[in-house]
Amino acid sequence: MKRKIAVHLADGFEEIEAVSIIDVLRRAEIEVVTVSVTGTTKVKGAHELYVIADVLFDQVNYDEIYMIVLPGGMPGAANLEAHSGLKAQIKKFNSENRPLAAICAAPMVFGNLGILDGKKAVCYPGFEKYLKGAEVLLVPVVESGNFITGRGPGAAIKFALNIVEKAVSREKAELLASQMLVE
Repeated sequence: MKRKIAVHLADGFEEIEAVSIIDVLRRAEIEVVTVSVTGTTKVKGAHELYVIADVLFDQVNYDEIYMIVLPGGMPGAANLEAHSGLKAQIKKFNSENRPLAAICAAPMVFGNLGILDGKKAVCYPGFEKYLKGAEVLLVPVVESGNFITGRGPGAAIKFALNIVEKAVSREKAELLASQMLVE
């Protein structure tokens, strides 16, 4: 079964993170759907780059989604956190032990929902206080249970490759890393 991953976009998203993740996952032949939580498919990044999302949040059937992914950036992460429907889906995914991934400031969404208790997590420096209950590490990417978290833009490719490893296989992630000259 081909796995479908939903990458969520809100105004103020970090462009490097969102585009890198989408690109790497599509190179891995994972079906990626970009989801706008803004009410329009045109979403503005933190650095004035616009992306046209595939669908609006209300158009997604989350029963068909394997993993929810949250790029960071500010105010993008705060705008994701403000979306009650997204937070409800994240809580549902967590209760079903389904994969959740967030990078940069976005792990704060998980922390503020109180679902990181006993997990290891990373985030952009200064956002550690939001990772309630988590053991905060200082590594680029960490997988802990059903969570994958990344520190920031510089970790975006490794973060995406970790998602590939979880969704497809370690071999596929290593092949992509080799092809993209990731060391």
